[in-house]
Amino acid sequence: MTALQTPGAYAAGYATARGDDAALADAYIRHTRIGDPDLDPVIEDVADLAGDQLQRGIRAGIERDDEALRQAPRSLRHFFEDKVEPPGWLDFEAHAPAVRAFNVNAANVLVAFVCGVLIEGFSTLISKSFATTGRVLNPESARRRLMQNNRHLMEVFFPGGMERDGDGWKLSTRLRFVHARVRHLLANSGAWDVEHYGTPVSAAHLGLATTVFSMRLLEHAALVGAVFNEDEQASVMQVWRYAGVVMGVPEGILFVDRDHARRIFEIAHLCEPEPDSDAASMANALIGAIPLTAGIEGERKQRKVMKLAYRLSRSLIGNQLADQLAFPKMNTVGSLAAFRARQRLQRFVQGRQKVRLNNFSQLLDISVYDRPDDRYRMPDHYLSARSNPW
Repeated sequence: MTALQTPGAYAAGYATARGDDAALADAYIRHTRIGDPDLDPVIEDVADLAGDQLQRGIRAGIERDDEALRQAPRSLRHFFEDKVEPPGWLDFEAHAPAVRAFNVNAANVLVAFVCGVLIEGFSTLISKSFATTGRVLNPESARRRLMQNNRHLMEVFFPGGMERDGDGWKLSTRLRFVHARVRHLLANSGAWDVEHYGTPVSAAHLGLATTVFSMRLLEHAALVGAVFNEDEQASVMQVWRYAGVVMGVPEGILFVDRDHARRIFEIAHLCEPEPDSDAASMANALIGAIPLTAGIEGERKQRKVMKLAYRLSRSLIGNQLADQLAFPKMNTVGSLAAFRARQRLQRFVQGRQKVRLNNFSQLLDISVYDRPDDRYRMPDHYLSARSNPW
């Protein structure tokens, strides 16, 4: 191991990445050993708290229920008092162009998100954390994950969504707690090899995820027909930069702008090993969950939707990654152009306003909405099958 204590799975890629950008490669590998410096100690402190008590404490902090929060453990109170202040660079007015553009382009952004962003996101070793828990192993179990991701995307880009009382902020903070809880459970399970894989759900992977959810989302969305001007693109980057802060991404691996995000993405993928069978299983489970999420019934119709999803995904992520993920071989020539033409025809026939309303309705239909009493449940076992529902 180097002085940075490089996890074994990253050793070969790290050596290559250092030849390209030593400082950024060092930062990425350093963060594979880091989780959430502010929240992880809190989760450790409340590890023995009963599930309903933990849920009430998290809910009280996120929902700003001061009376209930006073009953929570001191570490949890202090986290919400001291660790959730917005950074000085935050400008909510700069989010407005992204919010408007997202709602105009929602259908295309959603296609890019599901067929491009999520697939790329799970191609890294973050898939190992999910595979170990068994959370996303087949289309049925992946369905809830997909609907949760869709809901998060929608709320982040909802007007006022990332303000303190917005659902984008609340869901991002809930996700931060889920990640910290999963880290704790895996680290204490005996099922995780920290010397080989680093910290589960590491800061490195979350920092990389913010680049995929922003920079790569814009690139994939453009390929399927979304239109963002320069101001809107810059705005999308700022929305996700702040979302990264809310989700606990440390400053040392958080992008500043689109160019910086691209460099993090490039260096991270040099550091990461090639996708393995766990990544392939998760990626294929996500594709299989698409017709289930959309409520499409009948095996023939489901196969047709999955074939389109595989074709679009292969077109977006490229043949090399698609092959590594064991996607079906298929000819994708002209697939994106045909999809864009169909989307343009829809806008022409229906009109922009109706398309916008349809976009919003579609997002509502394929997003998960938990009951208020269930919203802040946390896993209580590292194996999803043995955990209470969350």
